Amino acid sequence: MIMLVRIWVLVCSVIFVAGCGDKSQTASQNTQTQQTFEWKLVTSWPKNFPGLGRAPETFATYVNEMSGGRLKIKVYGAGQLVPAFEVFDQVSQGSVEMGHAGAYYWKGKMPAAQIFSAIPFGMNVTEFNSWLQYGGGMALWRELYAPFNVVPFVGGNTGVQMAGWFKKEITQLEDLQGLKMRIPGLGGEVFKKVGGVPVALSGGELFTALQSGTIDATEWVGPYNDLAFGLFKAADYYYYSGWHEPGTGLEFIVNQDAWNQLPDDLKAIVEVATRAVNQDMLDEYTARNHEAMLALKEKHGVDMRPLPADVIEALKAASKEVMQEQANADPMFKKVYASYQAFLNNARAYHALSEYEYYKNRPQ
Repeated sequence: MIMLVRIWVLVCSVIFVAGCGDKSQTASQNTQTQQTFEWKLVTSWPKNFPGLGRAPETFATYVNEMSGGRLKIKVYGAGQLVPAFEVFDQVSQGSVEMGHAGAYYWKGKMPAAQIFSAIPFGMNVTEFNSWLQYGGGMALWRELYAPFNVVPFVGGNTGVQMAGWFKKEITQLEDLQGLKMRIPGLGGEVFKKVGGVPVALSGGELFTALQSGTIDATEWVGPYNDLAFGLFKAADYYYYSGWHEPGTGLEFIVNQDAWNQLPDDLKAIVEVATRAVNQDMLDEYTARNHEAMLALKEKHGVDMRPLPADVIEALKAASKEVMQEQANADPMFKKVYASYQAFLNNARAYHALSEYEYYKNRPQ
């Protein structure tokens, strides 16, 4: 009997200690769960600009609602807190927790970053997103940014862009010689290869530079944003197609230390919200570009033209040279580009039988 009493006392003691441990652990988890965070998000776009500027605002709303207000994010447009081209540095240093921009703006730090925006004559948006999420692209992207204390996430995609606005007519390749054009990333390198002069400008500077003659041409995004900027008032010719950016990916970037401080559920919310905004932006551009194209043509009488065939062929040849030169010069670029190209080759083979055939057969 005494032995049974002792066993019972021991069992009760274990249960009591275990119960205290569970409560202590639960209390700790609850404290962590209820902790709130306030982040600053800086962008490379004008505040609330259609599409590009709307995306970070939508993201902040999604995160606030899904987290029940535990993670609040305040969005700043280009120049409000940080200049457009300093977003990456400020996030890397931890001056702000988060940014929204285009990866090709950081080519001076990491040549391979350009691949995570767009490659001339490369993947379209469907292929690009698939490579990131299921072809190893995201892992390479995070490997590339890790030394800078930055974590990248998808941040939207504008789809195939237009070739741009030109103050003079382009009838042959020679017309590009010495032409000053705002065109970033690898597209700019290709443009230089065929005799043009690429110029780096943020979105907010485009209209004035084009109107004043500081530049002779500019690409921006497509009808939706080009109409909003009023670029048709500064240039007479609008050319397609967007050889330089066939599926332009944008990015959300987060300071690694800030990211590490978030509990797992808030990390999941951030990840899901970036994926949602990535799709939402494409949906918005697909819908709005149609409407804006009609407005440009019918209301404003914009002259929309295809680039001449010899120009396209020269750009294709130059693109191959630029990609090879970049790969030879930078090991990380070579590594990322090998993954990108392998995925594109497979996607191209399938899309030749699916997407391309469907477009040919779809009634006009």
